[in-house]
Formats: sequence, C-alpha cells, structure tokens
Amino acid sequence: MSWKDTYQVWKKQTDLDPLLKQELDAMSDDKEIEDAFYGPLSFGTAGMRGLMGPGINRMNIYTVRQATEGLATLMDSLGDDVRKRGVAIGYDSRHHSYRFAHDSARVLGAHGIKVYIYDNVRPTPELSFAVRDNHTYAGIMITASHNPNEYNGYKIYGEDGGQMPPKESDMMTGYIRKITDIFDIKLADEQEMLNSGLETVMGEDVDHAYLQHAKEVTVNPELAKKYGKDMKFVFTPLCGTGRMLGERALRQAGFTNFTIEPTEAQPNGDFPGLKHPNPEFPEAFVRSIKLGKQIDADVLIATDPDADRLGCAVRQPDGEYQLLTGNQIASIMLHYILEAHKQAGTLPKNAAAVKSIVSTNFAAKIAESYGVSMINVLTGFKWIADQIHQYETGKADHTFMFGFEESYGYLVKPFVRDKDAIQSLTLLAEVAAYYRSRNMTLYDGLQELFKKYGYFREKTIANTYAGVDGPAKIQGLMKKFREEAPQDFAGHKVMVTEDFAKGTKTTADGTVSELGIPESNVLRYVLDDETWIAIRPSGTEPKLKFYIGTSADSLDKANAKLADFEKALQTFAEE
Repeated sequence: MSWKDTYQVWKKQTDLDPLLKQELDAMSDDKEIEDAFYGPLSFGTAGMRGLMGPGINRMNIYTVRQATEGLATLMDSLGDDVRKRGVAIGYDSRHHSYRFAHDSARVLGAHGIKVYIYDNVRPTPELSFAVRDNHTYAGIMITASHNPNEYNGYKIYGEDGGQMPPKESDMMTGYIRKITDIFDIKLADEQEMLNSGLETVMGEDVDHAYLQHAKEVTVNPELAKKYGKDMKFVFTPLCGTGRMLGERALRQAGFTNFTIEPTEAQPNGDFPGLKHPNPEFPEAFVRSIKLGKQIDADVLIATDPDADRLGCAVRQPDGEYQLLTGNQIASIMLHYILEAHKQAGTLPKNAAAVKSIVSTNFAAKIAESYGVSMINVLTGFKWIADQIHQYETGKADHTFMFGFEESYGYLVKPFVRDKDAIQSLTLLAEVAAYYRSRNMTLYDGLQELFKKYGYFREKTIANTYAGVDGPAKIQGLMKKFREEAPQDFAGHKVMVTEDFAKGTKTTADGTVSELGIPESNVLRYVLDDETWIAIRPSGTEPKLKFYIGTSADSLDKANAKLADFEKALQTFAEE
C-alpha cells in the first residue's frame, strides 16, 4: 500500500485510541503525514526508536503491540519451556512508557507467556539484570535513552541480559513484518494475568539483589569511605530513572557528601529545560554547574533518562567546569581499575578490557602498559556482552575487567550485560576520591594520563538524513566511500582500510586479509600517524556517523589535527 492508503486505513479506524485519533485529526501537512505513514518504523538488533504519534513510522500502542506480537510468535515457535521462562519488562520516565510496557505484557499474556514487570520506572541496566536474575528468555525495555522528549523506543534483550543477538532479532523482525493488521492483536486482561500467576510484579526485591551485586564495583572500600564522606560532588539523573538506584548505590559505597540537583531529581517525561537530556551535551550540565559553584563541588555527574549512560564535568584550576568525553571517562576509570589491582596484586594474568571499534586508542595504550589485552568489537554493547559470555564459557581465555563505548556507556562488573550508569556512577565517584587522596582533581588526573600516554582527541559527527529519501542518501554515501576508496585524509596516507561488511582488511600495498569479526556496515581507515576514521549508519536513527580518533604530543596539536581531519572527511562526503 502507498502511504496515502495506509493513512486512510488509520483514518477509518472506529475504535482508534482517543489521543492518537486527536493527533491524527490534527495532521494537515502532507510531508508530515507521508513521514508518519510511508513505511514501518525500523526494527533492528537494538529494537526500535522514533517519534511518538499516529502512524506506522511512529512509536504508539499499535506499533509496540506489533513488535511484541513478533516476539511472542518467536517464543511460541520455540516451545513451552521458552514461554514459561517468560519476558522481563521495564520502562523509563518518558510519556506513554507505562502504557507501552503494560500493553506489551498483555500481548505476551494472550500467548500464555510469563511476564515479569517492574512496579515503577527503573534504569535500563536493571532490566538487563532482571533478565538474568529471573532466567527469562527475553527482556523488553521501553525507553528512548537520551533522545528529546517527543521520542520513545523499544529495546529487546536476549536471555543473557544483552541486547538480542542478530539471529533471533532477525527472526523476530520477520514475524513482525508478517502481521498484516496491527489493530487486531489480542490482549490479555492484566488483572487475570496477575491472579493466575502469569504476571509477576518486580520491585524492591530486584532492587536489593542488584545493589548487593553493586557492592562488587567498589575497588577500594576504605578509600571510598575515608575520602568519600568529605568529597563534594553533584549528581543529576536528568529527570530520569537514575536517582532511585544511584543514590542508594553511592551511599552503600560510602559516599554521603553529594548533592542531587533538585530540579532534575524526579522522573519527568517533559525533561523541563532540557531539549536534549543527554549527558554528552553541555546543556545537560547548566544547572549542575550553577549548583557546583555554589557548593564548591569537585565533580558533576549526570546519568541519562534510562541511566545506561553517564557523563561528567570536572572542576579546573580556575574554578570553571570542563566536560569530559566518553572516551576520557572510560580511560580514566580503566586506569584506576588496573592500577588498583596492580597495587593489590590482584590483576589477573589473562585480564582483558573490551571496547568498540570506534572508541579511543587512549584506553588501549593504558591497557597495554599494564599487560592487559584490549579486545575490539563492533559497535553495540551486545558485542561486549558476547565477549563476556565467551570468557565465562571458556571459549576465550580472558578475565573481564572493563568494557566501554565512546558514546558514554561503560560496564564494570558483568552481573549486567549492557552499559550501566549506576555502576559507573559509583566507580567514578571512587576515582575522584582516589585523586582527592593525592590532593588532585579528576581534571588533574586526566592531565597526568595525557602526559604519560599522549594527548588523545576524538570526535563523533552525526549527519542526519531524515524523511523518505534519508535511507537512500545514507546508502549512497556508504557506497561512495567504498567505491571511491579515499587514499588519504588531510595529507595523511591511508595505510589500512577495514570493510566490516566484507570482513576484509586491506593494506596500502594491496594485501588483503580477514578481519575475523562479524559482518557490519562499517568502514574504518587507519592513517600513517595512527589516526583512525570510521563511518557507519546509525542502527536506530536516520543518521550517518563519522568517527575520528587522533593523538599528538600536546593538546593543541591534537585539536588542530582533529579539525583538519573533520574538514577533509566532510569535504569528501559532500563532493
């Protein structure tokens, strides 16, 4: 059907949800209508994410029910044992998250599938934990992470607590696409599900279990208790889910002198004053900086709305605050973990850290200096979870020490299999306490690492190609980079070209070898000065992402190189 036909199907629904009907009736712009109805919301290995509203290309109760019907059909095909193991469901503070979560439960209930659902908003990592804690087959998390307030999303998890593997996700997508009438999906009565035991409500029991495991995150309890009680810092959950577990985890670790930014302390799907509730953006710290200056805080820490990402700003010598990048935060935390274990004599000989292929070499240099392996995986925390699984099952002989992505996601202990801002919050506070014990700030600590390992700078550029023509534009640019194969960027020769879609690594002399990593639509170039550049389409948004990582013997030189590479990259893309 054309988008016009699909639009008319929605218009003719006599029992359409009242709010969606009101929004549908208010739509008058043809471009807006076409965008909402031209095709189904993309469902990838991370699930789906999009604007809320009427239409098949929007997040609403019907597209959520359709996705869950696909999961239920997949589980039906796998037998009674899978259905009995069930699905864990969590949701964040966004508008309609509660409804989306409970409609998902009702769809599963109609198939006789056991459901575990939280009694209120919870962080995404606690959903990952609940999947593992209850041994469910899958998990659903209703969240749009750090997107603006008009977005929501649906993340799907596999039985290990990581995002669902590609094979199962592809099967689920196939079942979703076979559903011809999204208005005719059966729903169970949730009260009957509760009465029959088909639905179990999770709450403090799972919170307590999670927090017991969170004790393992603290590397040096005495350090945290001695310096944590005096160290001043600001914590903001950005109107999301981070406070309820984050505050308890901090106090449990011995930190008592922190202040929660009051106007961002409670869950609020409007995210007032925050166009982008994203801790990688300066705007997320405006209120925290003001509060930090009032109380003379050493560090400001923010978690995104579903508390899987964490950002921070550190006090500089002049009293102003400097935001750290996700790569810098990860590097300083990794260094602390490895140094503490080295001093304690507890660093395993087979220790390994794991990072995505678009994350900094800064952390790799640090790991190398401790004799620790740095394993590179594809973008997406499921690949870090997969590495942990290999270590636990003996398929690879490593002990997991830390995992991260440049996009402000970190994992310290593998009782969760996704990025976890609650764990990171506790560890980063401990790292700040460590530097305080040396009469230093986190800013001083970062400068110390720069002097030792080099000045590393990275940048992610996300070009948005929205609308009907967006996917074709993104595909065209990826094709251009493949077929026209740049030989240099900003005067630096391309020494290695890695094409993860083909699984090949090609050196400047034409030698081709296998990458030995799963296929993905990613290109990566390594230049003659060890700078690397990567290009990939986003898995959840209509964006083409460019990544640059470089280094020099001074910060000014590294920044200048970064600017030159960005200009060369954008010029090639626009030619």
